[in-house]
Amino acid sequence: MAVKDILEKLEHASNNPKELLKGYVTQGDKVVGCLPVYTPEEIVHAAGLVPMAIWGGNTTIEKAKQYFPAFCCSIMQSTLEYGLKGSYDELSAVIIPGMCDTLNAMTQVWKSGTKIPMICLTYPQSRKIQAGVDFLKSEFKNVKTKLEELVGHEISEESIIKSIEIYNEHRRVMKEFVELVPNYLNTITPYMRNAVIRSGCFMKKEDHTDLVKELIKELKAMPKEDFKGKKIITSGIILDDKGILDVLESNNIAVVYDNVAQETRQFRTLVPEGGDALERLAKLWAEIEGCSLAYDPQKLRGKMVLEDAKRLGADGAIYALMKFCDPEEYDYPIFKKDMEEDGLPHLLIEIEQGTTSIEQLRTRIQTFAEILA
Repeated sequence: MAVKDILEKLEHASNNPKELLKGYVTQGDKVVGCLPVYTPEEIVHAAGLVPMAIWGGNTTIEKAKQYFPAFCCSIMQSTLEYGLKGSYDELSAVIIPGMCDTLNAMTQVWKSGTKIPMICLTYPQSRKIQAGVDFLKSEFKNVKTKLEELVGHEISEESIIKSIEIYNEHRRVMKEFVELVPNYLNTITPYMRNAVIRSGCFMKKEDHTDLVKELIKELKAMPKEDFKGKKIITSGIILDDKGILDVLESNNIAVVYDNVAQETRQFRTLVPEGGDALERLAKLWAEIEGCSLAYDPQKLRGKMVLEDAKRLGADGAIYALMKFCDPEEYDYPIFKKDMEEDGLPHLLIEIEQGTTSIEQLRTRIQTFAEILA
């Protein structure tokens, strides 16, 4: 299959999660929605269910206003709006991880406002000590029990281990893809790069792995491309708005790597070896670095971005700040200091789902492109 055809398939999956959901349900699969940022999808997969990420979207907020104030993260507002309007009614359940104040509130709001069964869990912030691993393992046991009630059978240790292997393979393939992107920046535009990654949120992992493997094979068969523009690293919770990504491309800016929660943070850390399956999944949380939702007294995020920028020859960085996201807002001053001390130009842009106009962002990105020139 040609590169163009593979990209079209992945782009379609990225833009049509509702169609994929209907397809899964029609063929007899039960689907579980997984809210940001990290959920134990391997347990869902091991149960014979289809885990499908939920990251909100561009919709008019009407019903959600009854539950959330205006100064609430737009990902949660739009997710709730879709839930209240029935867009997720074909889901068999949702998993909501308590990673911030808004997600914690979402558990109660979801329970009172929708009819879709909910499984909630808490991620410990003291995550690098054994007590934190033990606590999260107990939370995962509860998730496992709830899913067993949903499917009517036990989820075996062997099935979870097999699912971990499938997901770790997907992580390795995605890591290979993002490392390959800098060699093909004319073909893999900022929008298309995001589409390849984002489609993995909605497709079955085995299917997505196979498509991305084929894409990697076809890209490697092509000569490396000479990109004449500027290269950046992105960071934030989410940066999947086509309008913004197209503005980057129109200003001859390519994304060579990212530190974005919806993108590489989903797959850059493998589930480690050692212990039983649930303990291994709990240890994964202890090994994630550079994320505003994971307690990090050393604040490694900026240093990680700078390391990737040097490694890949990036000209600058963009910090996509999700509006009203406290963890991201607290991280930014330290990120800014790291960039300035190293001399890497960076741009702060504010992201909000459902925004009708990006003209101010267009102007700011144009200015940034001129600074990098």
